[in-house]
Amino acid sequence: MRWRGGRMSRNVIDARRSGGGGRRLAVGGGGSLALVLLVVGGLFLGVDLTPLLGGQGGTVAPAPQARGITAADEERARFAATVLAFTEDVWRDVYPAQTGRPYRDPELVMFTGAVGSACGGASAATGPFYCPADGRAYLDTDFFVALERRFGAPGDFAAAYVIAHEIAHHVQNLEGILGEVQQLQARSGPAEANALQVRVELQADCLAGVWAHHAERRQRILDPGDFEEALRAARAIGDDRLAEEAGRAVRPHTFTHGTSAQRSRWFAVGFEGGEMAACDTFGARTL
Repeated sequence: MRWRGGRMSRNVIDARRSGGGGRRLAVGGGGSLALVLLVVGGLFLGVDLTPLLGGQGGTVAPAPQARGITAADEERARFAATVLAFTEDVWRDVYPAQTGRPYRDPELVMFTGAVGSACGGASAATGPFYCPADGRAYLDTDFFVALERRFGAPGDFAAAYVIAHEIAHHVQNLEGILGEVQQLQARSGPAEANALQVRVELQADCLAGVWAHHAERRQRILDPGDFEEALRAARAIGDDRLAEEAGRAVRPHTFTHGTSAQRSRWFAVGFEGGEMAACDTFGARTL
């Protein structure tokens, strides 16, 4: 992925060692990025890693010990801020063009270990997530390391897909989709609520593909093999794959994000056409 030299977004809050308040990421300078103390939860998680916790469920991890920010940490921070800028450049044009409404940038909070949000608190084990209550995406940049080493999905565009998925939740929030789904889930049983959540997540995968389509057309950011990297990442974090990795039975009625095949397919749908209208997972008969 061709990202070096691109602008870094100013909508980044550095919270890795600020005690939860965070500060703006220094753009263009040598500012370090963040380490937070604790707790996060979020209604719409982009990557739920709790199946790998061996039955710990939503248990919040203890506060991590403060550590220095390494050169690798800084590189991951610059990458995330640059990808966020790429999403801004695309959605500021594409969202109004395809919906007739203005786009409002989200903020990205970078943290380590755990963090607090307007949606509650949770540990980094729940993975990157978006909180519709404060319009912010939350990312522990160490997840990029896990994506490569634990899930076998290396590559910078694989990591960019994860960020794009969370920003896609912001697009859904602007559309009012997240609020509508939350109301439906409140009136539903567990299996139906999970099924609705799967459609939310697959739509976000598709919208991430829409972003990638336009980012490539406008900015030529893709190297050979990048599209395959994104598909590999989508497959790596499917509900069925996570259950198998955790040694658990695959139970579709418990899925909240979709299977590996579904996640990769919907990303491809968005990438191929670049149209938000193609991402109607709620109207699709089959996923």
